[in-house]
Amino acid sequence: MGDGFLADEAPGAPGLPSNWCGGAKQAVGTGLGNARVWFTVGQGIVNEVYHPRVDLPQVRDVGFIVADGDGFWQEIKRLDDCRVELAEPGVPAVTVVHRHGRFTLTQRIVTEPERDVLLIEVALDGDSRLGVYVLLAPHLGGTGRDNQAEVGVANGRRVLWAQQGPFALALAAVDARQADVMGPASAGYSGSSDGWQDFAHNGRMSWRYRRAGPGNVALMAALAPRCVLALGFAGGRQSAATLAISALSQPFEAVWSAQIAHWRAWHAACRLPAGVERLPADLQAQLRTSAMVLKTHGDRTFRGAAVASLSVPWGEAHEERPGYHLVWPRDLVECAGALLALGADGEARDILRYLLATQRADGSWFQNQWLGGTPYWQGVQLDEVAFPVLLAGTLAERGALGGVEVGDMVRRALGFIVRNGPVSPQDRWEENSGVNTFTMAVCLAALVSGAGFLPVAAEGFVLELADYWNARLDDWTSVTGSALDRRYGVAGHYLRIAPPEALHDVAALARVQPIKNRQQDPGLPAHEQIGGDFLQLVRYGLRDPDLPLMRDSVTLLDRLLRVELPQGPCWYRYTGDGYGEYADGRPYDGAGLGHPWPLLTGERGHYELARGEDALPYLRAMAAMADGAGMLPEQVWEGEPLPERGLRRGGPTGSAMPLAWAHAEFVKLACSILRGYPVDRPEPLWARYHKLPAAAQVWFWSPQAPVRRLPAGHTLALVLPAAARVRWRCDDGAGGELDTADPGLGVHVARLPAPAPECRAIEFEVAGQGDGRWHRVEVAS
Repeated sequence: MGDGFLADEAPGAPGLPSNWCGGAKQAVGTGLGNARVWFTVGQGIVNEVYHPRVDLPQVRDVGFIVADGDGFWQEIKRLDDCRVELAEPGVPAVTVVHRHGRFTLTQRIVTEPERDVLLIEVALDGDSRLGVYVLLAPHLGGTGRDNQAEVGVANGRRVLWAQQGPFALALAAVDARQADVMGPASAGYSGSSDGWQDFAHNGRMSWRYRRAGPGNVALMAALAPRCVLALGFAGGRQSAATLAISALSQPFEAVWSAQIAHWRAWHAACRLPAGVERLPADLQAQLRTSAMVLKTHGDRTFRGAAVASLSVPWGEAHEERPGYHLVWPRDLVECAGALLALGADGEARDILRYLLATQRADGSWFQNQWLGGTPYWQGVQLDEVAFPVLLAGTLAERGALGGVEVGDMVRRALGFIVRNGPVSPQDRWEENSGVNTFTMAVCLAALVSGAGFLPVAAEGFVLELADYWNARLDDWTSVTGSALDRRYGVAGHYLRIAPPEALHDVAALARVQPIKNRQQDPGLPAHEQIGGDFLQLVRYGLRDPDLPLMRDSVTLLDRLLRVELPQGPCWYRYTGDGYGEYADGRPYDGAGLGHPWPLLTGERGHYELARGEDALPYLRAMAAMADGAGMLPEQVWEGEPLPERGLRRGGPTGSAMPLAWAHAEFVKLACSILRGYPVDRPEPLWARYHKLPAAAQVWFWSPQAPVRRLPAGHTLALVLPAAARVRWRCDDGAGGELDTADPGLGVHVARLPAPAPECRAIEFEVAGQGDGRWHRVEVAS
């Protein structure tokens, strides 16, 4: 063909099945202007690029090949000698340097502040016979399927175009004089006629196809050794090209400097605790970077929403658009707590507004959701219902609600908790139902912190219920004298989770508690499983760290779940966890083996701080587990190195990096160390329970948590799902009937008269509910 193309249409449709890049990112970034673009860096190249929302990736990656046209070629992401760094700590202007014996390739990556454009400055130094080629893999609309790609011309400039439905991109390139420098280019199908396959087959660029698609497509173009690329996004390809070319009509240095200035200003507006200068310089740098990561994960259309991670765990193994590009209410409020610790009250208040808008009619929140509130997984976790109440309470304590009315949200959320608790359909690790110490700590905090937003009758009820749940917490969530206890020489321990049946029959603790993410369930009973969730009880002031049960539980935790890594100690989530790569490094596929989580090192640091010990070693360990340009992973590899899988001891696994929750934990631990106490402890909860015995005058029977034995001198109350008449009798002859009353939370409460001293048992029937049988509660003498 006269224009240099072999053909208009590339062969090999529709291309290989699509996938994403690995979950371990070396850097993430966005601007602080009006543009709506987010980017990630992995293996030293741009990976997923998001537009116009932080949950919608549009590009798989933007890579480079360096070649001499005579058979030598090198894909730069395969080079081990790669350095990724930020312009300065906490500023997502990213420099990547790849070194090879024949060349050095330097990229500087930054978003344009006011246009939906990503800029990449490229500089190839070394052997003058070498050239550089860009490889672009569109995944428009969050998928590699049905994309269209074309080499085109926009107003006299060569551009690479792609489109899928309402999404389009355009890539253009200029030199220092802002002249077009994009050379020969080609479109193809991934795995058959793309640019990488061309070099793999021919050792040079020899294929040129004008277009490819629909399918899994890729684009390639030759570049000048020094140039600036602009990747623009819009609803149509011409619009995307206009944005890209206009962004190139300015010095790259001006955009780079603006990014630095904008982020410096944001950091300066934060109000860090006094004494931050006392932290070692490397920890101050990590603190700024973690703050930036939290800010970067927030959306601009749905203000206050933030995804859990700008990554797809083990994305190289499959195409799953959601990945961690979803909102988990727990992760979101954990991030809000870190932003409050930084003094970023406005961002935390936006999170609260978002949560108000996405609360369900029954008072709960979905397990996770897209930014707009559409659910993805539809499970329920009581801690995720409680956390928004904690956020409202914390903002109120700081006088920072800013006119946001939270009473109705709090009433509905607490109503859901009291109707369903203490049993949660899922724990925070999203796998088992039952009573869990972390979940209970957050729910108790919500009841106490949220009580003040309620009418008087409801306030009194939830405080009494909180007292009761706190008094029974150890009964429900711990065991003594188990085989595990005897094996390790302790008296008892907190359970990973107590199954719901255990509240009716303690023998359920001896039955197998399923571990759902293992290829083969190890068949461990509930009393043989432990996790570190109980540390939250000390962090929130619900339990003293010196209580024998707490000390014994910590002993077991360290014997069973602690791992010593080169960076410091880290912990597994729980006994037998299967969420992670297999032992041979194969990606998690619904089963696998769990690995240590750095955020759990932060939780241990908060526990040590609460008991008056030095938490700085744990902060140092967390910082040492950061990779790339200060990114904290969800999990780290504790096994022998597997270089063929990119796994090294203490380095990130392929799950997710950065994990926003891990960065939130780092920020909170740093600020907690500076203040001398956990900054996220709910002050009303601390004031009500810290250093006080766990006791309650009123004991609350409910269908999900029945009372079997009432202490002498205490009162029994019934918490029922619907209005009812209750008939009751004591074995001393007393008895009567009474109607339930709703305190305004959608539950119906009947408070029975205090039993006489001679009463040894109370029986009651709930008329019109259940099977009409009489329930019996023994009364202790």
